[in-house]
Amino acid sequence: MRTLTLVACLTTQTAFAQTSDNATEIMAKMAAKMDSSAEARRQFVYQQTIKAGMIRGDGQFSRRESREYSVTPQPSGTEKKLVSFKGEYRKGKQVLAYTERGYKYKDNDIDGELLEDLVKDLTDDKDSRDGISESLFPLRTKDLRSYRFSMKGRTEYNGRQAYHIAFEPLPSNDVCIHVGDEGHDCDDPPWKGEAWIDVEDLQPMRIDTQLGRKIPWVVRNVLGTNLKQLGFSVSYERVADGIWFPRTYGTEFRVDVLWLYKRTITLSLVNSGFKKTGAISTITYDVH
Repeated sequence: MRTLTLVACLTTQTAFAQTSDNATEIMAKMAAKMDSSAEARRQFVYQQTIKAGMIRGDGQFSRRESREYSVTPQPSGTEKKLVSFKGEYRKGKQVLAYTERGYKYKDNDIDGELLEDLVKDLTDDKDSRDGISESLFPLRTKDLRSYRFSMKGRTEYNGRQAYHIAFEPLPSNDVCIHVGDEGHDCDDPPWKGEAWIDVEDLQPMRIDTQLGRKIPWVVRNVLGTNLKQLGFSVSYERVADGIWFPRTYGTEFRVDVLWLYKRTITLSLVNSGFKKTGAISTITYDVH
């Protein structure tokens, strides 16, 4: 019985190791594929809609904004042209409109400054090929070493075969949460989650993340700052053979600062109208 138990244990451990190695290999191939498809992606232009808002503790919005862009991929990033913008903020019982990015209705407009910074950091990262902060997802080859991957199996996703892979950060004493143009400084990303990778193209179809490490006690209880339900989701669309773009991307989380300022932050991004173009790419909008 002891021999059988030992054999069963060794078999299970071997299978687990093979599964883990297989998942890591697939993620490495995916990252390499994404790097190699950059030139082909420059043949496409598309439209982008971003909606962001801040909700108070009583459930009423304090500020919300909507942006429309035309987007043209570049060799190492994206070129975005703002087509339309509209925003609203709550002042007492009034809801007032504005039409300029970064608008502040008072000198110390925390909501306005924070929302503008978050939208910029989360959707307009100049070092990212899609504008989405790459530090939020295990997409780059250099980031993979910070994660542990495990295969959950094969499944069908949006009519195509996909590898279903779970991931979690490797053990670390540090918690680094950083996004935007300076968001690539984290050696130990804090995200855990799941990814669906297209079997044929080895491109990401969907990735969901959530915070995989706790905010340190001293930050929460001494500095009075906390983030709750922090996570991100991105889904991709196949626009041509082997060419994928983010289709939807978003987050919703709560931020508490110094026990006084509490907001639920929502952000959604939708890309649509993908068009293959020639050397010069333009998009024409019908603005109503």
